[in-house]
Amino acid sequence: LLRYWFRGVEKYAPWVNKIYFITWGHIPEWLDTTNEKLVIVNHKDYIPEKYLPTFSANTIEDNLFRIKELSENFVLFNDDFYLINKTTPEDFFENSMPKDTVALNVHCPKKSLISQYFCINDVSIINEHFDFRKSLKENFWKWFNLKNGKHILRTITLMKCPRFPGFWQHHLASSLKKSVMKEVWDKEYDILDNTCMNRFRSTADVNQWLFKEWQIASGNFINRSAKFGKAYYIDRDGIKNTKKDMLKYMSKQKGKMIAINDGKMSDEEFESLTADLKDTFEKLYPNKSSFEK
Repeated sequence: LLRYWFRGVEKYAPWVNKIYFITWGHIPEWLDTTNEKLVIVNHKDYIPEKYLPTFSANTIEDNLFRIKELSENFVLFNDDFYLINKTTPEDFFENSMPKDTVALNVHCPKKSLISQYFCINDVSIINEHFDFRKSLKENFWKWFNLKNGKHILRTITLMKCPRFPGFWQHHLASSLKKSVMKEVWDKEYDILDNTCMNRFRSTADVNQWLFKEWQIASGNFINRSAKFGKAYYIDRDGIKNTKKDMLKYMSKQKGKMIAINDGKMSDEEFESLTADLKDTFEKLYPNKSSFEK
């Protein structure tokens, strides 16, 4: 399905300057690596040697600011995020400030759901550096902006907490600044270093959301509509509850981006879902991109 990511960017974000494709060396056979917009980045090109080899997305993402050619303002996509409608640079940055949808949240950890531990670790760092009440007061119209949609109710419910209880994550592509990532590394080197020393993801890790939350807590962001995109969680909601609505959302282009978070399913369900996704993607962008041979 990765080829459809490239088709989506070329069709719906032609303004993109460069695409930095991060890999340990695995290159799809169909990918045209001579494309002028494409930069192949190997882990060893930017991740400090002491952290390699790594099999952790946290190490890969937490070190992105070390890619020298990468712009100060950049957008981080995972390989399961797809553009499904026309976008502009202002969908991601405005006046050099990251765009985001924000809300408070309560994290509900589960032993087998490791990402929830990242969320808790991230917010514990935020609370060491930012005063929750002050941040809420100084950025009141950002937290309670109507663009946040129904998620404002989360913030209203939790606004009396003594500290940041947690951040709701839209789980779409992240608008990040290299300077913010470096600032966080300078101030919290030990926990980021420990995270990157783990060859596999660990419950003690912090992840890339820490940098997003730092931007939010400091008020250095501009609101983006919650309708910008939608994330679907097969593992959480089940394939039967997810598939129909997800395919409809895509085909009717209800938003500009979609996240397809994978999960457990049978071989038959996997083959069926993959076929349906390919069919929907082919209708959204039927033509090969310049990134395909």
